[in-house]
Amino acid sequence: MLESLITSKTRLRLLIKFFVNSETQSHLRGLADEFGESTNAIRKELNNLTRAGILVKQTDKNRIAYKANVFHPFFSNIQEIIRKYLGLDKLLEHILERMGEVRQVILVGDLSRGIDSGKIDVVVTGDNLNESYILNLSNKIEELIDRKVVLTLLPERLDSTGLVLFEGK
Repeated sequence: MLESLITSKTRLRLLIKFFVNSETQSHLRGLADEFGESTNAIRKELNNLTRAGILVKQTDKNRIAYKANVFHPFFSNIQEIIRKYLGLDKLLEHILERMGEVRQVILVGDLSRGIDSGKIDVVVTGDNLNESYILNLSNKIEELIDRKVVLTLLPERLDSTGLVLFEGK
């Protein structure tokens, strides 16, 4: 659906890259390698998004890194749209609905680094988690959001480099 609003596939991939996790930063050549596209196509979209103030440049010696502009007035709106597009809102809603005493929901793997590989890896920590529900949940969510979902349950709180979607008591 978002593809009909944002017709440039490169622009959409860049928005996913930088807005799933606002800490993500990357440079032109890395993005070109990751996306399998020419540096010119990537540069054009990076320049457009930078001129609009959606991305910011950070120069380190002769390398320019790009990242989301968290101070842009539409930052939270864009991030919410991207997360909804990926189905993270539905995923979180279903996990918290009947999982038990959830302490954390952490996005790990490719998507936590802004790489949309079609697979969502999530770690859920907590006490008395409903394991039978989780077995059915993965399939249900996959049908809803049209992406592969891998859920891992852990009893103890996790200090992860992933993206924390929910932090409870």
